Amino acid sequence: MTVQPDALPLRHVLTLPTMGAAVRTARETTEQVLAEWGVGPRHPGVDPVLLILSELVTNSVRHAAVLSPTVTVYYAAGPGTFAFGVHDRHPYRPALHGKAAGKAAGKAGGKAGGLAMVSELTQGLSGTAVVREDPDGRGKCVWVTVPLRGVGAR
Repeated sequence: MTVQPDALPLRHVLTLPTMGAAVRTARETTEQVLAEWGVGPRHPGVDPVLLILSELVTNSVRHAAVLSPTVTVYYAAGPGTFAFGVHDRHPYRPALHGKAAGKAAGKAGGKAGGLAMVSELTQGLSGTAVVREDPDGRGKCVWVTVPLRGVGAR
């Protein structure tokens, strides 16, 4: 899937303090945004998307809070496509694919392999996940783009 998030017409932004409550708020907001954009909670892609999002926000809370007082979730969608990015101001850019993702997840004590799980779930949805460095090199955004039937159907 090669759709660029900036080419998608529907947008929403959520910025939260980088603390534990951010994970729940981000999940709830994602559910609301998807519902507003025509994707209900019973859609088969919603649970994997929420799990991916939760893992990425949790990683920001656990590993970036020292350098990043906030975590921002960007949402974008268009017909049949949903994208979200989790941004923090920590310079470390995690590997999302291959052995590096599995090793990083193992070190962090991730239950199902953390970033490896993000990669597997994203691929299972026929989507893509990329890490984009901030222009100043002091932060990054992990973008996930997945096809979701029903997005933008309203």
